[in-house]
Amino acid sequence: MTTTQPFAERLIDIYASAAMTMMIDVGHQTGLWSALAEGPATSQGLADRADLNERYVREWAGAVTCGRIIDYDPETKLFSLPPEHAESLSGDTGKNRAMSASMITFFGTQMKPIVKSFREGGGVPYSAYRPEFTDLMDEMRRREYDELLIDRYIRVVPGLEDRLRTGISVCDIGCGTGHNVNILAGEYPNSTITGYDIAEDAISVGNAEAKELVLANAKLEVQDAAALPDDAQFDLITTFDAVHDQAQPQASLDETFRHLNEGGLYLMIDVKASSNLEENLDNPMAPWMYTVSTMHCMTVSLAEGGAGLGTVWGEQLALEMLGRAGFTNVEIKPSTNPLNNIYICRK
Repeated sequence: MTTTQPFAERLIDIYASAAMTMMIDVGHQTGLWSALAEGPATSQGLADRADLNERYVREWAGAVTCGRIIDYDPETKLFSLPPEHAESLSGDTGKNRAMSASMITFFGTQMKPIVKSFREGGGVPYSAYRPEFTDLMDEMRRREYDELLIDRYIRVVPGLEDRLRTGISVCDIGCGTGHNVNILAGEYPNSTITGYDIAEDAISVGNAEAKELVLANAKLEVQDAAALPDDAQFDLITTFDAVHDQAQPQASLDETFRHLNEGGLYLMIDVKASSNLEENLDNPMAPWMYTVSTMHCMTVSLAEGGAGLGTVWGEQLALEMLGRAGFTNVEIKPSTNPLNNIYICRK
């Protein structure tokens, strides 16, 4: 009993954290975090603020109180959200991480086909995750890149912003809803910004945003990253977490090199990890990364008979594959996002 008790207690902590993940998502989807950020309130007051059913709010509040996420005063019956917690759970800044819980709960909807793939091989196709995954990724990344795309990604490369202001051709491969394309197009009107993605629903969202913002220099198209148009050439190509889950990642990197002009630049923002499992043991985000890989990144690639690199393909393999594509001049810089590296690749 003494040898099993510590792990049994750890399991309780793991399951309690999983329960809190669900409750964080409920709070995000119902607007309860925003309601709490307004100030202390009773369960009825929170229900009124968020236009919800009080009985459900009361039970939810009990869960997140016992999870030590919010505070409770038994005399006044008031629930409150500490300011440092509110910063991570509410608001329209990149510090709001509540939607990360949405990713875990959403992946739970794919549990049956994932388990089937364990037994039979293959994988769950990307189409099975859409359109929900499209919306989820857009929400997760939009706030971060609104704040940081220019300052922490573009400006990290000396001279790049000057070239963009003068006017160059840019392509974002695996652009999703194209929000980064539209940010760049708005910031650098003399440059032509193209976005490619295989998801028609995502491209439709991006084109609608570009039209609303009246961006004449933004163009988004449905396109396979492993087979770019023959006549397309660019001075700058970017990928934001878009290589490791592709069916043919090496072909995509080969195409990136082929369609980059001489003297051009490739910015590959991808996961910060080692290719060696033993070197990830002390990385606090490694369990998250391997789980996301199992539930999405690896399986969508394997579903197409692809390489199945997985989220944690690691720096060593990334450099090796970049080298195979022709990128021998590669510099790695840390990203503002602790999950990512910025690979600065020059042709």
